[in-house]
Amino acid sequence: MSDETIEEQAPEKLPLDGWHRAQGGRMVPFAGYEMPIQYEGIVAEHDWTRQHASLFDVSHMGQLGVSGEAAGEELEKLLPGAITSLKEGRMRYSLLLEENGGILDDLMVTNAGPQYGLVVNGACKWDDIAHLRDHLPDEITLTHYDENALLALQGPEAVGALSVLVPEAAELVFMTSDYFDWDGVPLWISRAGYTGEDGFEIAVPAEHVEKLADALVADDRVKPAGLGARDSLRLEAGLPLYGHDLSTETDPVSADLIFALTKKRREAGGWLGHEHVMQLFDDGPARKRIGLKIDGRMPAREGAEVFAGDTMVGTVTSGGFSPTLGHPIAMAYVDTAHTEEGSELEIEVRGKRLSATVTSMPFVPHNYYRGSK
Repeated sequence: MSDETIEEQAPEKLPLDGWHRAQGGRMVPFAGYEMPIQYEGIVAEHDWTRQHASLFDVSHMGQLGVSGEAAGEELEKLLPGAITSLKEGRMRYSLLLEENGGILDDLMVTNAGPQYGLVVNGACKWDDIAHLRDHLPDEITLTHYDENALLALQGPEAVGALSVLVPEAAELVFMTSDYFDWDGVPLWISRAGYTGEDGFEIAVPAEHVEKLADALVADDRVKPAGLGARDSLRLEAGLPLYGHDLSTETDPVSADLIFALTKKRREAGGWLGHEHVMQLFDDGPARKRIGLKIDGRMPAREGAEVFAGDTMVGTVTSGGFSPTLGHPIAMAYVDTAHTEEGSELEIEVRGKRLSATVTSMPFVPHNYYRGSK
């Protein structure tokens, strides 16, 4: 193997790499980058996010812009959600699909005024960019904002901490976003996240991200948190992770993501994968993503087999111990005959059978801010 090949395979460093290390972050390879998995500890960071506010570095994600006349219409040929009807500043969860309905990625799309903004998963972003370039016409411009960092401030005290720096950001509600100026630094702030808690995602030029991170953690309500807590929080929130709960081997119906298929667009079609997805929608999938509450203390991890009696009926795709609930939880794809809430199943872990019950998701209720009542 040549030195050049080794260099190509080495994980990239985030703009905040030195900052993470100075904060005590333990770095691990993830999605092609060196990223902090924890600082104080996964459970401590998980609990702090639920009670206060945590700062996550998600700069590995792909930040893209799609612009040009009829950009919305062209995106609707690739995404099953309603894009052209999105009002300025509004966001929507959507899916990038193959022709056979397999999921290439899940993403957030925003009407950002002069363009549509997409935030895609870090491990998929180069494939996503290639897919979009292949399918969007030449008159549509695709921009990769690789000069931006992306921070996620999550937790019930996130709004208070961010308001010290950008008071106007408190006016945002869940799934809305806008441009803001912070001490001469342009920020694109969205009230969204991946933890189930209230919070924000903040796109910031990479040369200013350390200044912003310092300003946020200077607030006693905010501590840095790593990938470990982000994963346990999103699992409790019932949010799928691409490459684990979603892949080209899964589809929106089996993945229980019907809400991402806007009703009018289901009926009208015209998007990649429509025929195959609607066949599954009409006929019902052979298996479905479900939540499982597991008895005892031993967690079931990805790949563990799920049984109904002596018959294997599914496979765990994400699992772990829930710090909030005090018992293990998991997501799994299970034969549809065994997906009814309350169904009793078993999961095989290290040669033992763990009792598990099908339960609704999210496991822990979401705390998104949708406006004052």
